[in-house]
Amino acid sequence: MQVPSAPVGHSGDSMHSELQLPYFDDLSKQSNHPPPAFGSLPDSELPHKCQDKDIPVIDRPPNSRLMHEITISTNDKPKLLSQLTSLLSEIGLNIQEAHAFSTTDNYSLDVFVVDNWAPKDTEQLRSMLLKEIPKIETSTHLKPHAICPVTEQDQIGISLVSNLINVPADLIDVWEIDAQQLIYEKQIANGSSGDLYKGTFCSQDVAIKVLRGEHPNNKIHSEFAQEVIIMRKVRHKNVVKFIGACTRPPSLCIITEFMSGGSMYDFLHKQQGSLNIRSLLRVAIDVSKGMHCLHQNNIVHRDLKSANLLMDENGVAKVADFGVARVQDQSGVMTAETGTYRWMAPEVIEHKPYNHKADVFSFGIVLWELLTGKLPYEHLSPLQAAVGVIQQGLRPPIPSHSHPKLAELLERCWQQDPSLRPEFSEILELLQQLDRMVADERQDKKKKKVS
Repeated sequence: MQVPSAPVGHSGDSMHSELQLPYFDDLSKQSNHPPPAFGSLPDSELPHKCQDKDIPVIDRPPNSRLMHEITISTNDKPKLLSQLTSLLSEIGLNIQEAHAFSTTDNYSLDVFVVDNWAPKDTEQLRSMLLKEIPKIETSTHLKPHAICPVTEQDQIGISLVSNLINVPADLIDVWEIDAQQLIYEKQIANGSSGDLYKGTFCSQDVAIKVLRGEHPNNKIHSEFAQEVIIMRKVRHKNVVKFIGACTRPPSLCIITEFMSGGSMYDFLHKQQGSLNIRSLLRVAIDVSKGMHCLHQNNIVHRDLKSANLLMDENGVAKVADFGVARVQDQSGVMTAETGTYRWMAPEVIEHKPYNHKADVFSFGIVLWELLTGKLPYEHLSPLQAAVGVIQQGLRPPIPSHSHPKLAELLERCWQQDPSLRPEFSEILELLQQLDRMVADERQDKKKKKVS
């Protein structure tokens, strides 16, 4: 059975972005199908460092990559594309293209072009999918039809012959989304420069961040472009997933996965209060993984706080809102003041040069939030808190009942001297060790009760 598949490099009309986004400047050669939700990244943008160690990653010649095509046939279901995308990402695949076809009688055909899998391990990939798909097939009745490498000569077929494709550096960018394909449902938040809506795109729930106003100024344009560039750069299970963007005025918006669990700020301050130690560590580990990936890609978030941590339907925490994030240059220092005072590192408040360690300070404040369920410096105004941080070394009080290892990590993260703060790789390791320690202590208590 042959299945429709869009090759890497379509034919058609060219388009141009007025915002001059890199890789949006020449959105050449669109296919006749609706734009897929995911697209091709240049080799320089692929986040290889964020992949798990046990995934068989191949060493590729420059501008070349091996692609596999995965075709899944099923009865059409809500959130199907989102579920399949998450599954493939968790396996470790980079999704270069995704095409969803549906019929009037509710039949769906989903075609994915992926890379980041070793050339000789096609059967291993097939086995991996057959093992993982049953986790969601109860509700969607999925049937993986074919997994095949994409060759220059054969874009369809089911041949298992591997071949490297030479991919030109100026590949089309399929992140561009037609605004007419977005369905708005309700507004869920608003900010100084835009509004956030819940909606749908290609039958999947999405969050749509829309720039407010008919004539956004140059600064807003610049920040919008920067956010798109940064979100395209990173794919990680603990970073909110970028789906696409509308970059042609007047419809300027960014589309991401919809996080049904809401923000950690709302969870802590409006619903539940503080977290128990196991839940706290789970969230902290999720955030550390996401931030570690960002820093590996030289991205400084600059506004890390509980309001910018979102949870999915399974309670997985993800880093969100890259409106003020920046790519750190080779000098490794920045000088502009940005962020939110209660979470802001002292060097940023003082307009001193700073680097990625400013995010570590903010993470320390987030840990304190998770531990207490309170607003940092709740009895002070934001400005009073900022002055206290830089002039008096003010920090939120650590509760006496805190686990000693967690208290120690908090104090290290918000050290006045940025060089004394740990990297996220070390933070992640410490949190995972603490998680194991807490689990062991819990088991010991259970054994003592039984005896």
